[in-house]
Parts: sequence; C-alpha cells; structure tokens
Amino acid sequence: MAIEVAGARYEGAVDLKGGRRLGFAEFGPAHGEPIIWFHGTPGARRQIPPLAHAAIDALGLRIISIERPGIGLSTSHQYRAVVDIADDVTQVVDALGIDDFGVVGLSGGGPYALATGARLGDRVYGVAVLGGVVPTAGDEACAAGPVLGLARRFTGLMPAMVGVGGVGLWALVKATGPAQNQLYATYSRLMPVGDREVFATPGMREMFIGDIRQGARHQFRAVLHDAILFGRDWGFRLGDMSVPVRWWHGDADPIVPLAAAEMAAGFIPDIEFKVRPGESHLGGFAAAEEVLTALDELRPVSRPVPIHSLTE
Repeated sequence: MAIEVAGARYEGAVDLKGGRRLGFAEFGPAHGEPIIWFHGTPGARRQIPPLAHAAIDALGLRIISIERPGIGLSTSHQYRAVVDIADDVTQVVDALGIDDFGVVGLSGGGPYALATGARLGDRVYGVAVLGGVVPTAGDEACAAGPVLGLARRFTGLMPAMVGVGGVGLWALVKATGPAQNQLYATYSRLMPVGDREVFATPGMREMFIGDIRQGARHQFRAVLHDAILFGRDWGFRLGDMSVPVRWWHGDADPIVPLAAAEMAAGFIPDIEFKVRPGESHLGGFAAAEEVLTALDELRPVSRPVPIHSLTE
C-alpha cells in the first residue's frame, strides 16, 4: 500500500543564549499537540519515518524534530553530558510557545529524550524510546555491546578527533552521493527480516537518504559529539525519572543488545517495555505509529492547547 508522505511544514533554527543556534523541522498542524522528536545517530531534522505521518494526521500532532549540535542548521557544540540538552530544549519550546509536551527518541536520540524527561518532568508528560542507546558509564552502566563499548573505551580520545573526523564524515557523505541508493539497497539486504520489511516501506529510502544528505550539507560533527557523550556518565539517573517511559526494542539488535536495553529500562520507575520480534537496531521505524499513539494516550486531557507559534 502506498504511503503519502508530507514534507516539513516549517524548517528553521532557534537562537540560543550564548550565540548558538539549534535547527529544527516541524510536521503537522501549527496548533497540534506538540511532540519533541530526537533523531538517531546519524540523523537530522527530517528523520521522521513515513509510517509516523499517519499518526501525525490522525492525532493532530505537531512534531518538532530538533537537530543536535553539529548537524544541519545547528551550531557545532560539545555538551559536557547528555543532560545538557535539556537547557537547549527549554529555550526551543519557550521560543515556539509550547508549554507541556511529549518526547520521542530514536536510537542515539534515546538518551536525549530520557534526559529531557528527567530534567523537564514538570512539562513532559511522557517519553517514548525506540531502540535507544543505553548508559555505558556510572552506576547504571549496562552491558552495551561491542559498538557502544568502543565509545566507552575511547571516550578520552574522541574530543581531539571531532574536527578532523567531522570533516571526514562530511566528505564521505558527499563522495558516496551517487551510490547512496545502491548502498541503501545492499545494507537493507543484510538486515534481519523484520528490518528488511521496514526499509522496503514506500518512502523510507527517500526519507533516510534525503535526511542524511540535507543534514550533512554543511557539517557532520554531531555523530562524533554523540559518540563522546555515549561513553560518559549521562549526568542524570534513570532511577530518578518521574515521568512515564514507553520503550520499544528489537530482539535482534546488534548495536544495543536486548539484554542491555532491558537492564536500562529496569532502572526506570514507570516503564513499559515492548520487544519487537525479528528486528534489529532500526526496526523501530516500523513502530512509529504505535509509538505516537501510545504517547498521545499519556497526555493529560485537561492540558490547554497552544494558542500561538512562531512558525504559523
């Protein structure tokens, strides 16, 4: 069945205190129920899976997809810890006239979604995580698997690599441009069956490749910024979270093993953990509609609808 995918209604950047900027894209109606969306690693502001658009339309959601520092329209900047994102999110939602909101984090966006919920619990009514990265340091460190284990092992060397590595990644994206469709097809064939079905969804190829190309147009340092922070203490404790969290995870995930995700989720007081059979790390794209529906069910019925927006 064909899926009609709408583009972003608005794209821009918010000027932050200190002179930095944070890029974002909005999907859905300007007066819809606001959801802050954190893209994966790699990823940028347009990384909204095609299957999410059905829920955006049906539920009347206003999705604000925020780009992390060092990608797309966002100024390059290295946070000291994952939790620092909460200060930037506060400035973004205030600038956009948003009071309460839900949060979604995909893959590498998971830690940032959890950090936002932990620090802004008075404004966040729920957090949804799809194949989220888990802590690798601190008293809640999990057995994160070989990929995240490397981030933890080499965290001391990573800051010196950001400048050169960011340029190198940017050049790689540019150089592989003509072959990206073929690389996508080859990578898809190597995935578990569940993921192959997801990546065969109409519009998925265009969204995935287009998002990377757009986000890497000027810079590509966000991937290395993320790698540095994933190897450090996140600056908050999952066990201290007061907002409900809903987590979806593939049982064939080689990047964040299911056991590690279950361990991380076990620290969270109000948690519902759902296993995605036969899917690996990116299978969560297929759960987008279910995720947004579940998050909307957590929204307080009495919450007032926003009455203004800078992006109308």
